[in-house]
Amino acid sequence: MTPDMLRISDVHKRFGTHEVLCGVTLTVRRGEVIAIIGPSGSGKSTLLRCINGLERIDSGDIWVDGNSVVDAAADLPRIRRKIGMVFQHFNLFPHMSVIRNVAVGPMVVLRKPRSEAYELARGLLDRVGLTGKEEATPYQLSGGQQQRVAIARALAMEPSVILFDEPTSALDPELVNEVLLVMRHLAKQGMTMIVVTHEISFAEQAASRVVMFDRGNIVEEGTPRQVLQQPRQERTEVFLRQLEHTVDP
Repeated sequence: MTPDMLRISDVHKRFGTHEVLCGVTLTVRRGEVIAIIGPSGSGKSTLLRCINGLERIDSGDIWVDGNSVVDAAADLPRIRRKIGMVFQHFNLFPHMSVIRNVAVGPMVVLRKPRSEAYELARGLLDRVGLTGKEEATPYQLSGGQQQRVAIARALAMEPSVILFDEPTSALDPELVNEVLLVMRHLAKQGMTMIVVTHEISFAEQAASRVVMFDRGNIVEEGTPRQVLQQPRQERTEVFLRQLEHTVDP
C-alpha cells in the first residue's frame, strides 16, 4: 500500500482561454489534513472538482490511492467511491429524511441491505451529534446541522479521502464551530482530508500542511506555523493580512 493517498502532477485546467490551474503539483499522504487557502477565483474549488472527476483536466495526471483519475481506461465510478465530497451548500435531498439522506448512498451505490445502511446511518448521525434528528427533513435543521448531515453522508460511503469545499462559508458565524468541531474530530481519527477554507483557526489547529493558492498556482506550502505565522512569500502575507482585516469587527 502506497503511503500517498493522492498525487497531483502538473495539472492544467482551462475554461475557454482562461487557465484556472497552471501546472499544480501536490502530494497528500494517508492521514494528512491539507488546508488550502487563497483568494476567491484562485482555482481552489476547481482543483477539488478535478480530483473527484467532476471536471476533466486538460493535461497532467491525478492519482487517488494509486489509481489515475484521468486514464481513459480508469474505472472512474469505482475511484470516485473512495472520495467523499462536502459542498458549501450541503446538497442534501430536500424530500428525504435525514437518515435516508445518509443511507441512500450505501443502499444504491454500495448495495448494502436497507437495515445495514440505516444502522450505519444512525451510527454516523450519532458521531456528528445529530441523534434524535433522524426523521427530520433538511428544512427543519439549521445550516450547521445540515452540513453535519452532509459530512455523515460522505462518511457513509466509507471514503479514503474527504474533500471539503468551503464547508462553513454558507453558515451564520454562530454555527461555524459546530461543523469545525466535527472536522477536527475526523482529523484526530486519521481521516485524510483536503479542506478549502478561510477558517484560519481550523488550519492552525487541525492541518498537517497549509497550501496557499493564487492565480492557479501553489505559491507556498508548509506547516501551519510556517505558512500562517512566518510566510515566506509576500503574496501569502498580503492575503493573510486582508483576511484578518475582513474578520475583525
